[in-house]
Amino acid sequence: MRALVVYESMYGNTHVIAGNIADGLRKTHEVTLVPVAAATADLIAQADLLVVGAPTHMHRLSTASSRQLARKAAAKQESGLTLDPDASGPAVRDWLNGLADRNQALAAAFDTRLTGIPALTGRASRGIGRGLTQHGYFLVVPAESFLVSQRNVVIDGEAARARQWGAKLGAAAAFAHVPAGA
Repeated sequence: MRALVVYESMYGNTHVIAGNIADGLRKTHEVTLVPVAAATADLIAQADLLVVGAPTHMHRLSTASSRQLARKAAAKQESGLTLDPDASGPAVRDWLNGLADRNQALAAAFDTRLTGIPALTGRASRGIGRGLTQHGYFLVVPAESFLVSQRNVVIDGEAARARQWGAKLGAAAAFAHVPAGA
């Protein structure tokens, strides 16, 4: 089975988590890991499982303005922030809008977000999941969030948890049954 892991990352945290999810998936799948700019229609069509992740900006998926604010924050010398090499690519929100319909294909959604309860931090994975299901994808497992500190680094243990989630996702996808009418 083939899995495609697609990510949007501004400061590299979602990229790190996506890489760890891909590592976990390799137990059951042949995995391709790409930034959203490289997620072509051909790669998507070849995948048995599509996994999509993005950072949570202002309680939801990033927008053009929130991505611009992130770039401006990283440009400040005192910020300590570094842009991910692929941060200039498109946002997952825009990519999802152009995603071709694919009935009964398997998918999963994840995000990175600040620590705290989701009601206060928001969850980009909700929007990703909605976008995927609107295009005919079946979510194999519930969306997952991986935590980032106020200093904008992946919390200790989250990379390992992402690998574990990837392995569980791969096992679930290997035995998934798409319900009729899904």
